Amino acid sequence: MLQHMGKLLWGMAVVFVLVWTQANAWADEILVSAAASLTDVLNEISKDYQSKSKNTIKFNFGPSPGLARQIDEGAPADIFFSADLPQMDGLDKKGRLEPATRKNLLSNQLVLIVPADSKLAIASPKDLLKADVKRIALAEPSSVPVGVYTSKYLSDEGLWDQVKPKVVPVQDVRATLASVESGNVEAGFVYKTDAAVSKKVKIVYEVPLEKGPKITYPVAIVKESKQKDAARDFMKYVSSPAGKDSFKKFGFIVLD
Repeated sequence: MLQHMGKLLWGMAVVFVLVWTQANAWADEILVSAAASLTDVLNEISKDYQSKSKNTIKFNFGPSPGLARQIDEGAPADIFFSADLPQMDGLDKKGRLEPATRKNLLSNQLVLIVPADSKLAIASPKDLLKADVKRIALAEPSSVPVGVYTSKYLSDEGLWDQVKPKVVPVQDVRATLASVESGNVEAGFVYKTDAAVSKKVKIVYEVPLEKGPKITYPVAIVKESKQKDAARDFMKYVSSPAGKDSFKKFGFIVLD
């Protein structure tokens, strides 16, 4: 009797393992480490993807340098979506990316924003030199992509040295947006796509694409990923016409 029960339990255990293995072979959880500026559009794309796939998508949004550092130190991630090339280049040189999966997917545009109810006469970067502009929010200009892009642009315009003392460095582009929304600063530089998702700010100047630094968002699968097939499937969807339509809807420039 006990022997029969043992065989029965063993058989049930084998069936359970087989069912569990099969289910997991068909459904994976994909962790995407992505630049903060991609928050809204990737959340929408992931909902569309998950409605058509058994895979689930989890996100780790933040400043690209911090995300790259996490991946380099061995933190789990299946896909890295950066807001600039240097962070991806750094991981590439260290062999952290799955070969032949890297792709430059998007571009963006820098804009100068102020609180929606601001009465200050700010219509261009030169107006930031005015005495009544005391604080300008900017993602860390020494490392975070939007801050690096902005400091380069202002340097090219001969304004950075005068503007720099007014800069309040923050974590990332969404922290900049929040600082301007709250009125804690008079102005800030963000991507056009970030300004578009907020009713609490207004754009007072768009940096012309031909004058601003070239903004590039690369994406790649992380070499240490345990879900490479699922990651490839999501990457394929992100690059599909449906994915590209979502990026365009949120104001991104899709690179061919």
